[in-house]
Amino acid sequence: MIVEVTEKNLADAGTVHAVSWRESHRTFCSQKFLAQNTPEKHALQLGEAMRRGEKTWLLMEAGKPVGVVSVKDSLIENLYILPDRQNRGCGSELLRFAMARCAGTPTLWILNVNDGAYRLYRRFGFRETGDRHRLSDTIFEFEMRLKPLPDGQDNREIHV
Repeated sequence: MIVEVTEKNLADAGTVHAVSWRESHRTFCSQKFLAQNTPEKHALQLGEAMRRGEKTWLLMEAGKPVGVVSVKDSLIENLYILPDRQNRGCGSELLRFAMARCAGTPTLWILNVNDGAYRLYRRFGFRETGDRHRLSDTIFEFEMRLKPLPDGQDNREIHV
């Protein structure tokens, strides 16, 4: 089940986001920096984005939050799945959900070191646009946009 994040469950969203974010960044961020990224800090960031018009949702399994995703206009952000729930279809479910809520062509940004996310987005039809933001000597984020299928099918309905 996917539920909208509100003030009532914002702390849950912050926890899922922080735990997943720290795991995905542990190979290239310092321990000190990782420790600063608390669930409370992530809940504040998500709450601020929501006040600016971004919609955020939680994926629930057996009543427990396991994933989070945000959408504003056509930009998909904050797609994170708890480490112990990855590679079980949760990311696909949240991505499909987010794509259906985009106002136009779904777009997202990922880190060049996030191979798992890259494979997921490619399977759904996302392609690199060429836009990049360098974050360090070795880390950058790049933009991906959903590329229409050649026969006119809507890849928002792809079942991976």
